[in-house]
Amino acid sequence: MSSRRLRLLAASAALLCAACTPTSSLSVPASPSPPEASGPPAASADWVRTENAHAGTPGWQIARPSGPGEIEGYADTVSAEPGRQVRLFVSTTAARFRAEAFRVGWYDGVGARRYWSSPRVAGHRQPPATTTADTRTASAPWRPSLTMPTAGWAPGNYLIRLTADSGGQTYVPLTLRTPDAAGRVLILNAVTTWQAYNGWGGRSLYKGPRGYPDRSYAVSFDRPYDRNDGTGLYLIDELPAVRLAERSGINLGYLTDVDLDRDPDAVRGARAVISLGHDEYWSTAMRDRLTAARDAGTNVAFLGANAVYRHIRFDRAATGDRRLEIDYKEPRLDPLLGKNDAEVTADWPRGPRPRPQSDLTGTFYECNPVRAPMVLTATPAWLFAGSGAGPGTTLPRLVGSEYDRVNLAVPTPRPIQVLAHSPVTCGGRRSFADMAYYSTPSGAGVLNVGTNMWVRALDRGAGTGADAARNEAIVSRVTTNLLHAFAAGPAGAAHPAVDNVTEIGS
Repeated sequence: MSSRRLRLLAASAALLCAACTPTSSLSVPASPSPPEASGPPAASADWVRTENAHAGTPGWQIARPSGPGEIEGYADTVSAEPGRQVRLFVSTTAARFRAEAFRVGWYDGVGARRYWSSPRVAGHRQPPATTTADTRTASAPWRPSLTMPTAGWAPGNYLIRLTADSGGQTYVPLTLRTPDAAGRVLILNAVTTWQAYNGWGGRSLYKGPRGYPDRSYAVSFDRPYDRNDGTGLYLIDELPAVRLAERSGINLGYLTDVDLDRDPDAVRGARAVISLGHDEYWSTAMRDRLTAARDAGTNVAFLGANAVYRHIRFDRAATGDRRLEIDYKEPRLDPLLGKNDAEVTADWPRGPRPRPQSDLTGTFYECNPVRAPMVLTATPAWLFAGSGAGPGTTLPRLVGSEYDRVNLAVPTPRPIQVLAHSPVTCGGRRSFADMAYYSTPSGAGVLNVGTNMWVRALDRGAGTGADAARNEAIVSRVTTNLLHAFAAGPAGAAHPAVDNVTEIGS
């Protein structure tokens, strides 16, 4: 296992946050950016290469994960355009702390670059979680602790590292959104899925103190993440793909799920949109806008499984618009049932207005959990060139824990080409996990890898020893080929899918 992987796993150790006691907090202006923090705007197609030519900052990882309540925080927004000031809300048991902003990238293998550092700020233990009665929503009613400037920062994914004087560290994730999508390959951060699994304050969309029946019906972005690395699912399900994309040097852009819901122009004119390792929670607007972009020629990749499965909607909170993510999961519980059935938050394939996700993703989510080899069935040269993989190649432990399958019983775009057809057994039932690619009349190409392990394999997270290294090499080459092909324009026109569903028996 690589030392990089060990550091990320150490940073992801699961320690629950302790309750906090009330106190006041100070709003402290941040110090100017360090000299090395100057960065280019995303004004030309070469901006990613220019940015990654800068030296990275060694030691950006968490050295000692925070103990429960030692230090934790959140930002007042999940994304911002460069130049906007962002407030940080921090609670700590230490007398003082500092914050540093690291941009995730390649940087000659270092992995991140420091853009900003605050002075040492007076620390305070802020109030414990509050929970609303009707939706069981846990939030952190905190005062802002300091403000970050972002003028001159390059768009991208940032990890704001909080370091308490006592030595404990955690991250606050932030996306600096690219203002103009045209001509870019957009990285889509799945912040709604991170928040759905976040149990800070005792509840998530999956469980509460008494299990599933006691879960939240709405979760708030106004709270830290409950894992002591502070990033939700970002480190394991997204960061490895972001670093690879930055290494490729293509014309990237960045946005989050919330941006896709908020802004009708968020993906207009993009060459491609790349959904990463676990992108489960989607609103109507998110889905409609990405579908419209595909139908206008924008390529789409889903580098995970179980994408576009949960139907959500947003609401306001004290810190602003779309700071609440709503998902009742059961239609009978949703107050919109019978009033606005199209927005009832049942899973997309179910509910009063079923709309299976397969009409966009190409595949249909089937089961969890499994771990199985991926078995390749078709390896078109544009995607697999240089990988050494061909039909019949087996990639150990690359399928799991969730998987998708091409299922012609639900709406499925055609032509669709099954690239991997992997035997699995889940819940006692034998089936297949599929990696599939389809092309559209607009010329767009859409790839769905059909497994949550794809992005993790980019950092040797799938398999052990030689198997992990081989998986990483093949997955890295295929993903790099995909990014370059999608950056070149409508991939479905250049590389139309060869329909083989009948042949492989999906």
